[in-house]
Amino acid sequence: MLCCGGSHSHRRIRNIRHHSRLCQGSGTPTLEKQPAFNVFSISSLIALCFSVTVVVMFLAILTSRHQEKDFSRGLPKKLLCGLSSLFISIAAILVSFCAGHFFVLKDEVKNAAFLIYAVTCLPVTFFAIMQFPLFLDLIWATFKKVPERSYAADA
Repeated sequence: MLCCGGSHSHRRIRNIRHHSRLCQGSGTPTLEKQPAFNVFSISSLIALCFSVTVVVMFLAILTSRHQEKDFSRGLPKKLLCGLSSLFISIAAILVSFCAGHFFVLKDEVKNAAFLIYAVTCLPVTFFAIMQFPLFLDLIWATFKKVPERSYAADA
């Protein structure tokens, strides 16, 4: 039970509870005024959009006709779009997770959480570094003019 002479965190909890009772009837989100809420909502929307784009691009690659002209132009463009969308989606998912996690942390622990967030980003960073040569090759193959193949027999 909270007493009247509670600490700063107790007053904050009371204010949040009072604010949530005021917002329950209107349908507005309780934490809408906090910057972390805006970061969470925007990054989760970006993650959703780019995740769907990744799935669509890779399904388009799987269901392609596998003809020669598809391999010269269409496949590199689809792979480039899919890989770019994958990187953006993973980054947005991490930002969304960190912003959402920020809501449940106590004030005393918030500064220590940044170290955990940085460690969480390490596997994604390693994945991006490992895939970066493929990304550069796809950019090169997509935007470079490839000469037509000559079928003349050298006799």
